[in-house]
Amino acid sequence: MGICVVQLKKYSGNIDHSRNLQTELQVCVLERQIFDFLGYQWAPILANFVHIIIVILGLFGTIQYRPRYITGYAVWLVLWVTWNVFVICFYLEAGDLSKETDLILTFNISMHRSWWMENGPGCTVTSVTPAPDWAPEDHRYITVSGCFLEYQYIEVAHSSLQIVLALAGFIYACYVVKCITEEEDSFDFIGGFDSYGYQGPQKTSHLQLQPMYMSK
Repeated sequence: MGICVVQLKKYSGNIDHSRNLQTELQVCVLERQIFDFLGYQWAPILANFVHIIIVILGLFGTIQYRPRYITGYAVWLVLWVTWNVFVICFYLEAGDLSKETDLILTFNISMHRSWWMENGPGCTVTSVTPAPDWAPEDHRYITVSGCFLEYQYIEVAHSSLQIVLALAGFIYACYVVKCITEEEDSFDFIGGFDSYGYQGPQKTSHLQLQPMYMSK
């Protein structure tokens, strides 16, 4: 009985760590979603929204001990890491990627860039007048200077943090699924299995017949 109590305490502690990690993931992605909304980055907005939903389902699965929800959450984290690696490569212009392309992150709907491009630490924005002929009328033509940290590196830092948290979440998710599966196989939540097993009432294989006398 004492061993079972220790195992349950250890298992509950792991569940609590998993919940705390999922809460941190939720807070970080909400912060990122806000700045992506400010920059009209439609592809990241959509990816962040899906991630928020999956994290909620993963948290629900952890609280309710549903391995399927947690497994789905772990699978999504693999895709989430892949997306963030792509974002890092995009802003660092790896290969043929260019951060000036509108189609990838804004679906070519607008010419907006990352919010940090104009609002980064130390950035000074100066309007250029007159604007070039090719500049759209509903957009202003500006130059940005004096930034302590370029906007692409801030975006890379955001994605790197998401990758680190996602890897930790993936490890915890696999561990929690393993714990739940083992507990379901080895422990009866009503009171524990009998070490000798349960034996039902056995039927007698032979019936003893007694003679009966009938009166006339």
